[in-house]
Amino acid sequence: MVTIEDVRALASTLPRSDEVLVRDRVKFRVGQIVFLAFSRDETEMGFGFPKEEREALVAAEPEKFFMPRPSDMRFHWVEVRLAAIDLMEMRELVLDAWRMVVPKRVAAEYDREVGP
Repeated sequence: MVTIEDVRALASTLPRSDEVLVRDRVKFRVGQIVFLAFSRDETEMGFGFPKEEREALVAAEPEKFFMPRPSDMRFHWVEVRLAAIDLMEMRELVLDAWRMVVPKRVAAEYDREVGP
């Protein structure tokens, strides 16, 4: 089971990533763009994800993933139950969400230094 601490350990090391608390919810952002956000009870995580692919993701694994609330449907966003994923999957989701919001050269430099 993945926890917010597991996510924090990765997200806090990403270039230009900042942790903020907004209305009692932990969020990670680059500049003003949020790429991760946790539910108040820290059991669910929203993350940046291409809009055109999210229905397929949710349909393929509804026990893990679910659609964002209606007010967030306009964003590139989907939600995941942290208890349903492992550390490797969390790493992939977090890095992909972060890559959506940083300049391509920043992501490329990170990949060269750390690996994909």
